[in-house]
Amino acid sequence: MALPSQILYQGAQQRPQATAHLAQTMSLLGLNAQELNARIEAALAENPALELLEGRHCPSCGRTLRSGASCQACTQTKAQGDEPLVFLAPTDSGFSAEGRSGEELPEDYTGAQPETLGTYVLRQIATELDPLEQEIAAHILTGLDEDGLLTFPLLEVARYHHVPLVVVEEVVQRIQQADPLGVASSSPTEALLVQLKSLGNQAPNAELCAKAIREGMTMLGKRQYAELGNLLGVSKAKAEQIADFITQNLSPYPARAHWGNLGTPNADTPSTYSRPDIAIRQQEDLRLVVEVMWPLRGLLRVNPLFQQALREAPEDKAEQWKLDLEQANLLIKCLAQRNHTIVRLMQILAVLQRHFITAGDAHLKPITRASIADELGVHESTISRAVSGKSVQLPSGKIVPLSQFFDRSLHIRTALKQIIRQESQEGKTYSDTKLARLLEQQGFAIARRTVAKYRMMENIEPAHMRKAQAA
Repeated sequence: MALPSQILYQGAQQRPQATAHLAQTMSLLGLNAQELNARIEAALAENPALELLEGRHCPSCGRTLRSGASCQACTQTKAQGDEPLVFLAPTDSGFSAEGRSGEELPEDYTGAQPETLGTYVLRQIATELDPLEQEIAAHILTGLDEDGLLTFPLLEVARYHHVPLVVVEEVVQRIQQADPLGVASSSPTEALLVQLKSLGNQAPNAELCAKAIREGMTMLGKRQYAELGNLLGVSKAKAEQIADFITQNLSPYPARAHWGNLGTPNADTPSTYSRPDIAIRQQEDLRLVVEVMWPLRGLLRVNPLFQQALREAPEDKAEQWKLDLEQANLLIKCLAQRNHTIVRLMQILAVLQRHFITAGDAHLKPITRASIADELGVHESTISRAVSGKSVQLPSGKIVPLSQFFDRSLHIRTALKQIIRQESQEGKTYSDTKLARLLEQQGFAIARRTVAKYRMMENIEPAHMRKAQAA
């Protein structure tokens, strides 16, 4: 069956049913387990053609399962040799905060999963948008990188939704004005300019700050205040004041400054995970077992009694009942496509990132969503949606965002933190230039300004401040 991304741009040439399948599959793909459970619960409440067959069933083949057991038929055929075993796993207790049928919550329940950054932003602006604009906003927000910046051109979004580019640009402007300011910007420079503009009269020397951001980012990063002063036509002291204002009040990475590092969230933000969407464990034979969580305790299917009743439906109800049946079948097919995509994604990630999964951050392999999309034969936006808002429990018990598997700098930042931890032991304080040389000795050839960026991402102060604290 064709995947959503393989038919992404066929648009008006598609049959209505195929278009509906594409739209709903992409929508479901962006949901985490908690959100998916809420979507299915709503469909069960609204559509009489849908039925949840109570009991513990395999989400893939429908076989009845013993409590705590996985489906032998599905798991035994999915992996060979030492390949990771990846399968869809039913959830015994569900994700509803109230439970079903008045049942008590399990003892290990620690609360509902917090909303993702995308959900947090969309909730702020949803009332200002019409239904189509909400879909466009959701599309954009599910494709942000860990810095809160856009990962694809807006023209791609416009083509997908068959709207003029100006419509998408207007939605982006709405998003950028939400908290955190500057989210969904195309670059760190744009994020800074959006935040500066929002300050209005509160920003002293706004025009000079804007010029420093647009033309002097390299000088700002290197603290070249004399050169920056020449660019702006002001004294070195004035240039330093402008740089300090930008550093203290603006952030080139909106998501990290306000929402927290996705791997180590800020203490005052709700970016922790109480229930993972995916759980990975390592067997005694060292094989990885990856369970993609299915948030129901039963088998979702079309109600056979409803199908029977449809044959004898009254004329005034026949059309609506037929529509209910079509929507039920469509939801079930789209859910299967969603699950299939995530399972395939995890099959690849469990191989590529095995050392990261079993040995820690320093062993993360740099990969991109685009490379995985090529390997799966889908569009990059499909991978972005599959990754968005999902969390993974590693064999160590640590729960991390799935997006961390694509963090191309985590292993370097881990090495950087290790070097800086050793400073106190050696009685030294390394400049960013020296840190770049030490990292190069470990095989990480990065520029000094990149060291400064990674240091800021990890909330590590510059050398002169570290030296003053150590004194």
